This record gives sequence, C-alpha cells and structure tokens, in this order.
Amino acid sequence: MKRILLIDDEEKLRALLAKIISLEGFEVVQAATLKAGQKKLTQEAFEVVICDVKLPDGNGVDMVKVIKEIQPLSEVILLTAYGNIPDGVLAIKNGAFDYLTKGDDNNKIIPLLYKATEKALLAKRVVQLEQQVGKKYSFDNILGKSKQITDAIHLAQLVAVTDTTVLLLGETGTGKEVFAQAIHQKSSRNTHKFVAVNCAAFSKEILESELFGHKAGSFTGAVKDKTGLFEEAHNGTLFLDEIGEMAIELQAKLLRVLETGEFLKVGESKPTKVNVRIIAATNRDLETESTNHQFRSDLYYRLSVFNIELPALRERKKDIELLAEHFAQSYSLKTNKRQVTLSKEYIHALENHVWKGNIRELKNVIERSVILTENNILDSCTLPQELHHHNASGVPVLSAFSLASAEQLQIRKVMNHTQGNKAETARLLEIGIATLYRKLEEYQIK
Repeated sequence: MKRILLIDDEEKLRALLAKIISLEGFEVVQAATLKAGQKKLTQEAFEVVICDVKLPDGNGVDMVKVIKEIQPLSEVILLTAYGNIPDGVLAIKNGAFDYLTKGDDNNKIIPLLYKATEKALLAKRVVQLEQQVGKKYSFDNILGKSKQITDAIHLAQLVAVTDTTVLLLGETGTGKEVFAQAIHQKSSRNTHKFVAVNCAAFSKEILESELFGHKAGSFTGAVKDKTGLFEEAHNGTLFLDEIGEMAIELQAKLLRVLETGEFLKVGESKPTKVNVRIIAATNRDLETESTNHQFRSDLYYRLSVFNIELPALRERKKDIELLAEHFAQSYSLKTNKRQVTLSKEYIHALENHVWKGNIRELKNVIERSVILTENNILDSCTLPQELHHHNASGVPVLSAFSLASAEQLQIRKVMNHTQGNKAETARLLEIGIATLYRKLEEYQIK
C-alpha cells in the first residue's frame, strides 16, 4: 500500500484530509509538527509527504530540503492558507512536487497525490533496477574459488578504482566481458555508460563509423550524422572486444584517441574530444604479433598498461562443479522445472572434459541437460556424446559406435524414468530382473 505522511498542526483539518486520502486506498500517517514529522521520516518510508507551510516549529518550505535529505525519493506537496508566488517558487526550487493553497486542495489534492505517488514509485523502481544491474555485473557475480580465478579477480578489483587502461587476455569464452563489466561497475564511472563492441564483427569501414561516427554525406549511404561509440561512452567505459582483429589503419586512429582524448569523425575536419576509459580484450598473443608487425607495437604498449590473464576452464577444474550447479539452477528456473540435481558421474564427466569453449561451452551443455532431463537429475544420459569420451569416474567409457554403450544409456534412461524402481525398469526393458541386476553391476549403475 502506498504510504503518505501528513504534517499539519490543525487537528480537525488534518483528520478530515487524512480520511479523504485513506478512502482512496492510501495509508496515512499523521504528525502535528515538523519535529514529529521528521522523526516519522527517520523511522518509516513514505511515497509522498503533504506538509503545511506555517507550523508552530518552523516553515514547510524550508522543511522540503530536510525531507529530501532523509528520503530523496519521496515527493513533497506543500499546503498553505495564504499562497504567494515567492514561497511557491522557493518550494519548487527546494524540491517540492507542487504547492497548493488551502481551499483549492479538495478538488486538486487527490489527482495531484496520484501523480506524485506515481513519480515516487517510478524513481524507486529505477533505483532498484540500477541496484540489480550493479549486482548482476559486480565481482560478486564472478563464480569460482580456485587460485587462478581469485587472483584474476583481485587484480581486477585493484585496477577498477583507477582510470587505467586494462587489457584482458584469455581464450574465447573465459568471461572477459563479465570482468570488463565488473571493473566498470566498481569504478568512479559506473554512473555513466558501459559500451561494448566486438571488433571482429565489422569490416574496417563499418567499424570506423561505429567507433567514431560520421557526418552525413561523408560516404555513400551516410544519409545523416551518426554518433560513434566513443561519444556514446563519454565519461564512461568503452570495451573493445577482440581488439586483435582490428585493422592496422584503425589502430592508428585508436592510438590517437588514447593519447590525446580526441578523434576525427568520418567526413569531419574538427576533432571531437571525449573522456573514455578503455578496456580491451583479446584471445591472441598481441606481444608476439606486435613483434612480427601484425599489430602496432605502440598501440600494444598503450593498451597493456595493466594486463589480466583469465584462466581457461580446464585450468580451474575445482570451479566446474560450482559453475555447473549455478547454471543448472538458473536454467531450471527459466524452463519452469523443479530444482535439478547433478549426479556424481555427471560432475566427473564435466571435470574431465577439455572445454575448448570454456564457460560458454559449459553453459550450453548445462542448458541442454536441463531441457533433456525428465526426472530433474542431470546424468550421463543428458550429456552430449563428445563428453562421454572424457569420463574418468570409473564407469566404462562410452563410444558412439558401441552396442554396449547404447545399451548402458538406455538402461540409465529407463532407470531415471522409473526413479530407480528395478522391477519396473526390467519390465519396460523387456528383460528379466536377474539380467538387469547383472547389467547394472557390469555398467556400475547405482
């Protein structure tokens, strides 16, 4: 229920107004003085404060600032018996939503109250969303307890509070953009934009236009001015993913922005100045490529002021179970399934896979398994075939061409379907119970 604080020293008028407002479905809390109202504000949250201007212990116009300091998202409506323009102007300047003269308030107060409440609730929703975004992209959202990942997180946290250019190194799928977002969120630029671009996704000409913008008529198809990503990220952070794929010609222009903070739009002669922090990422060895003149050495040294190497998933095997559990629960919610359980053999298979696609590949495997499971248990039956060849749990290794492997998978699938009921499993498989027990022992199925 939307809550209103009503501050007025005229008891009968206050009670009448409170009754009118409460009949509209609002919860009304009353106070007779500014001091009492201020105390309520420190104890409870309100969407709107309705305050008289002339009170025994002070002026409501001045009280607006106090209210906004205690509860910045609350809206304030002032009431006065003797309205005057200077007071109204000052009230609005201090942050009041509106200023009403008593006598006019009977017809105006309720519509005005709805508008003020709507604005207050919208402001609170925006703050909640910003907090959710901050949490989503914070370092707390980077999962892992292995030394490799905790060392990388520690380095990123240290550099985040500075304005230093960062170069994130690591294989595809290791979470470089997640780290870039976390660095931005912890920096002093977090109230401004985080803008990301994949340098491998565009041709040289299009990437130049995307990064720096262009003037209308500067080339065929440029029918209007375009704002580039550097301008979009002004006072914020620009994340240049796959920086190693950027054409040599563009590298020179990027270097100038890093060194001078200004650039020329395509088709323009006057430079544009920006204040942008650069975080770059690559899966290539830029140091070697700069030595071989495949990447500008001056740009490499400008980008690599602070390097952070992100470990491949195979180098942090102890984190795989934690990550798998997290993704499994996340995808079970998305697919409206009950909480899923990961079997030991399933975890062993994950831990012994090579993971060339790293975390991105793991997420895909988990999502597939959650979709396939019929009993909310993730086991080898839900794994793609390529993961069966890396099972080091002691269970016989499966082969795509082995009859025994197909038989094992079918037994496991039916066992999952019957929730371990061996008599029902034997009936569905159309084999004897003794044969089932023998095969369960042979394939080490429990």
